[in-house]
Amino acid sequence: MSGPEIVFVLLGIVALGSAVLVVTTRQLVHAALWLVVTLGSLAGCFLVLTAELVAWVQVLIYVGAVVVLLLFGIMLTRAPIGRSSDVDSGNRWAALVVALGTAATLVTVVVSGFRNAYVDLGTPAGGAKTLGASIFRYWVLPFEALSVLLLAALIGAIVLSRTDIGAQSDGEVS
Repeated sequence: MSGPEIVFVLLGIVALGSAVLVVTTRQLVHAALWLVVTLGSLAGCFLVLTAELVAWVQVLIYVGAVVVLLLFGIMLTRAPIGRSSDVDSGNRWAALVVALGTAATLVTVVVSGFRNAYVDLGTPAGGAKTLGASIFRYWVLPFEALSVLLLAALIGAIVLSRTDIGAQSDGEVS
């Protein structure tokens, strides 16, 4: 194995381990921070694969925006910060079976779909210019839909955290 392959495997192990910690921890803030580690190690995997643009999009969009929005949502809704028994629903075995079934399905679909696919990363066709043009030509609408969805989630968190909404009397007009 070469050096980049070893780094890729190590980053994959870190991503897998921290992803397991995201879903098994009983503290919401720790889960969000483990998600940062997971997404950061995936960005490192993209860097090893010489997909610098995708790595920076991963860092800026997911680590910089989604996780920060998740942390704001946790703080604004006054979710429990420490250990909480309300986080666990008691369906761990059912969740494990569903997760393993979903993972098996995804691996099967990806392997069968990309079995004969090959992208030469040494040519300009796999470079940042082509990838950026593809993203901004074909994927602008999904990115914008995601931004509207994240905005709606933030507004919902703010509305849920307000305590003065039901405090007005019936005769008062604001």
